[in-house]
Amino acid sequence: MRSFLLAYIIFFSSHSFAYIAEFPKTPEAVLTPGSLCSNPDQYRYPEKIAYCKRSVDGDLKQHIFDDYRKMGYLLPSSKRADYKIDHYIPLCAGGSNRENNLWPQHVTVFTLTDPLELIGCQKLKEGKLTQDELVKKIILAKNNLSKAPQVLQYLKSL
Repeated sequence: MRSFLLAYIIFFSSHSFAYIAEFPKTPEAVLTPGSLCSNPDQYRYPEKIAYCKRSVDGDLKQHIFDDYRKMGYLLPSSKRADYKIDHYIPLCAGGSNRENNLWPQHVTVFTLTDPLELIGCQKLKEGKLTQDELVKKIILAKNNLSKAPQVLQYLKSL
């Protein structure tokens, strides 16, 4: 037993392991830097923003989960209902369906960010802000969840 403990201590003290979390609270920049729609199905809003219809198949969703697991997130399959594959830059704001715009978003995160996407895209439709302004606000909120309420309040004020 002592030799096992000694081997265990030596092994773990000589290896550095990344912190393992159950789920990402923000998109991993290396996997999900975000991208805009490049093959639009239509153009929307006064600004004529390129719009791509939602098109993310099950294989791509699984691939996204697998890539995030490789980054050290557990993302338990038994809790799949607690997640959605989120468009970092939302489709309504001109985001793409490409892999680099998708990430596994936990319910505790999307309950904070979905309302600002909804209101933000409504403000785009009304011409009260630009695509660039909205994308910056969404990125700010999704990368700093504590700022999501402020961003939501700002969007509501427009």
